[in-house]
This record gives sequence, structure tokens and C-alpha cells, in this order.
Amino acid sequence: MLFKFFHRLTLLMVGVSAFVLTNPVMAMAQEEAATGGLTEQWWFWPAVLLVFCFILGIIAVLAGVGGGVLFVPLVSGFFPFHLDFVRGAGLMVALAGALAAGPGLLKRNLASLRLALPVALIASTFSIIGAMLGLYLSKLNPAYVQTALGATIMGIAILLLVSKNTAKPVVTKQDAIGLALGMQGAYYDEGAQERVDWKTHRTLLGLLLFVLIGIMAGMFGLGAGWANVPVLNLLMGAPLKLSVATSKFLLSITDTSAAWIYMNQGCVIPLMAIPSIIGLMLGSFVGVRLLRVAKPKVVRWMVIGVLLFAGFKAVDKGLGIGLLG
Repeated sequence: MLFKFFHRLTLLMVGVSAFVLTNPVMAMAQEEAATGGLTEQWWFWPAVLLVFCFILGIIAVLAGVGGGVLFVPLVSGFFPFHLDFVRGAGLMVALAGALAAGPGLLKRNLASLRLALPVALIASTFSIIGAMLGLYLSKLNPAYVQTALGATIMGIAILLLVSKNTAKPVVTKQDAIGLALGMQGAYYDEGAQERVDWKTHRTLLGLLLFVLIGIMAGMFGLGAGWANVPVLNLLMGAPLKLSVATSKFLLSITDTSAAWIYMNQGCVIPLMAIPSIIGLMLGSFVGVRLLRVAKPKVVRWMVIGVLLFAGFKAVDKGLGIGLLG
């Protein structure tokens, strides 16, 4: 079963690559991104992206955040790429990580289809709307999206600063909507050597928040792991392990919907997406090894500081203030 999944995934990626490489709009965008009036060789910026994303992948694992939420603000702020291309590549980065982790999480029964599918239907639908809205605003005035991105990134940094995840939230009574949708179940926690039963509450509010999460994921190309976990865990009462695993699987559905919009509009360039994905995945492997000896709290504070700076830079760039050059 797992082999068939990866076989189909490979065929899908081959088809996507063929579409990207043969689309005339993509080719023109790729040529523009490769030259762009710069004096460097065509391979210079892809090579820099590969190294940069390798480091980013290490930091993302140590800090416990998705690569997409770091990729978009940092690359848009410090690289000479158009924001539409950065958002397209950011979705592909988040999608690659989700597809790599999803099958294993489902096999171990850590990710729950009962919890993910109702949420995925809402988030993926509104991620398409968010992607279309983001591209429309970018054509109207890129400064609007740049400013909104900066404000969102600073909001994410504050969310990471104040949020305290709960390993096993106490849910005394499941609400009617959660019961009707079948949002309950059990999994075996190998670390604690125990069976964990779970159910949700405040389900309606959680589903409404996923409307906003889907729009933001599609509009900014950030993925949505930074928002999925707090809503599933703190609001709806799902255990932390289940929330993290389900969020990872959920990204493979939500980001796919938005990614097709960006691809269709010529905003996914192989020279950006491929080195970014490879760099982040290689960095993730190294980050997993370093996780045993690193101090996650130190890295977490560093990431919060970087996000605040990147968000402020995006707002500064969008409003044309020029405080940071």
C-alpha cells in the first residue's frame, strides 16, 4: 500500500514537473528570475537558496515549526524574488514536508482521518479562495500583500510566544457537532505505553477558525501548521501528539489546493522550488539528529526574534517607509 502511494506520488511529481517546465508563462518567469537584471550566473541564486533552506530546515525542526512559515517571510525579505514566486515556492516547500510525513503518521495511527477530513474540507476550500485573493491583490498592488504578510508574521511570532500546548486536554463532554462528525477515537502512545482516548469540544468555533486559516494559508503561502496545532489542541481539545500529526497530514490537503492555483498562474518556478525543497528536507534530517543535544527553548526564542524582524521588514517594505533599507 505504501509503495503504491509513493509510486503515484512520483508520477504526480513527474506530471507537475512536466507542466511547470513546458508552460510558456513558467519559462518566461524562470528566465526573469534567473537573470532579473542581476550580474550573477543563472545558478547563483538557486545555489544560495539550497544552502539557505538547508539551514532553515535545521532550525525548523529544532524550533518545532513548519518550514513554510520561515521560508516565505525570510526569502521575500532578503532575496530579490517577486512575492508571488516566493509564495508559490513556500506552498511547495510545506507540501513536500507534509507528503513525506503523512503516510507514516497515518500508518502509526497518530494522524486521525476522523479529525482531519471535516477540517480539510473547509481549510482546502478557503485556501483556494485565499490564493485567488492573494494573487488578485498582488496584481492590484503588491504592497498590500507585503504589508498583510508582515502583520501576519508578527502575529504568528506573538502566537508562538504566548501559546502553551497541552499534552492531554480534559474534555468532559463532547458537543453535538463533534459527535455528529465522528470526531473521537483512540490511539496508542508508545512513549507513555498507554491507550489515549480523545474527543473534541468547541467544534463549531474550531471549524470557523479553519476558514480563516485556509484563507491565510492560500494568500501568503505559509502552510498552516503554526495555526492548526493551537486550534486542534487548545481550542478543540485533541491531544498534542494527535494534533501535531493530524496537522501535518492536513497540510498535504490544504496546501495542494492552494498550490494548484499558484501553478496555474505561473508562480511556481523550478529554479526556486526545487533547491528550496531539497535544502529543507536535507536540513530536516540533520535537525532531527541535532534535536537530542540542542536546547529547543533557545532555538524557539531565536525563531520568534527572526519572525518579528522579518515581519517588521515586510511591513516596512510594503508601506515604503524604508527604515530597514
